[in-house]
Amino acid sequence: MASAQFPELRFKHLEDVVLPKVARVRLRHPAGDPIADVAGAAAKAIRSSARLNAMPAGSVIAVALGSRGINSIPTVARTVIDTLKAMGHVPFVVPAMGSHGGGTAEGQVKVLANLGLTPEALGCEIRATMDVVDYGETADGARCKFDKNAAGADAVVVINRVKSHTTFDRPIESGLVKITAVGLGKADGARAVHRTGPPALSETLPALAKIALERSPIAFGIALVENAAKQLVVLEGVDRDDFFEADERLLKLAKTHTARLPFDHIDALVVEQIGKDISGAGMDHAVTGRADLRSIPNPPPFVSRIAVLGLSKATGGNGLGIGLADFTTLDVAAKVDVQQIYMNSLTSTLVEKSRFPIVLADDRDALRALVSTSWSKSDPETELCIIRSTLHLDEVLLSSALLPAMRASANYVDEGPLEDLQFDEAGRLLTRAYAADMAA
Repeated sequence: MASAQFPELRFKHLEDVVLPKVARVRLRHPAGDPIADVAGAAAKAIRSSARLNAMPAGSVIAVALGSRGINSIPTVARTVIDTLKAMGHVPFVVPAMGSHGGGTAEGQVKVLANLGLTPEALGCEIRATMDVVDYGETADGARCKFDKNAAGADAVVVINRVKSHTTFDRPIESGLVKITAVGLGKADGARAVHRTGPPALSETLPALAKIALERSPIAFGIALVENAAKQLVVLEGVDRDDFFEADERLLKLAKTHTARLPFDHIDALVVEQIGKDISGAGMDHAVTGRADLRSIPNPPPFVSRIAVLGLSKATGGNGLGIGLADFTTLDVAAKVDVQQIYMNSLTSTLVEKSRFPIVLADDRDALRALVSTSWSKSDPETELCIIRSTLHLDEVLLSSALLPAMRASANYVDEGPLEDLQFDEAGRLLTRAYAADMAA
């Protein structure tokens, strides 16, 4: 792994910073009705496809899987594969993740493995390539690329989560349409989408998806929606002709199930983990208030300073989004695979997310710098919020300055006493918003 090297720097004045006490606060978020039998729902969806049912026995079917950490994705994928086999077909898996995994076939297989999607777990082979076929050109000159292995199959089934995109707000964001245009387009397709910047996400992306749906062997999709607890609340089979309609309809539902913090302003936000399994940008801009695209205003809340203290296990060194933080640590910098984040940014053209923030020696110094530069009236009065990740907001740590706004929120459940933040001898934060066994 190619990691960045930084010196261990100490700043004497940071020792005088008084970190605010924090209280552990429990929140509730929209839960919906989680699917009780995920495997049964996946099998039923596949068997509902008229196109798949009409195909002759022995048809070779590519199952497209992306790079996101989706709840129960090994169960969904394995059930889809087993059901296709039971229908007499011959399935195999293709990685559908644009340029992720460092833009290599081997890297993309590793990304799937990090999500529990191995040939052994799936019950079929994974055919990974960065080679593509060309299906033609959009009106604005973008070339439609499509995974060569998938293009050679008799049919393609795509599986993806429908959710908000990490950088733009449109009727159709992340879902079946995006994995068709970008995921199956591999690195070449991802570059075609992002070449002209954010406008391409609302114009070029759907145009490329329409071409791919017309000319590729895509037959069916499995659309997934999660609630704020990352439980599946929707598993819907979608015919290729209905990808756009389903994405738009399910996105509205998905947004009602998204966890949010009830603040307009936060002085200092600590994010314990970022990762591609958490958000395409490492951390969700609707929580951090930072998309940091020069052509698009940032959404609320306004967060003065952000510190990142770790990477998730499933992200596999992909620390994309570290550039949205102001501070991080030597430990985090050493775990970031620079090859992966640079490849992602060079493909997406969103280079800001791969820049490194100020790298300090340990968690204690990062939090001291965070508080002392947050523009608060004083250290103890700092609006400090500590979260496990932007996906995990059931329990958070809040300083006293944020408690009144939290208590007034419909999300509020209860709180514990205010306590001092604790660190070990190496300066690692021990007072966490998540259990110790979840550490990366």
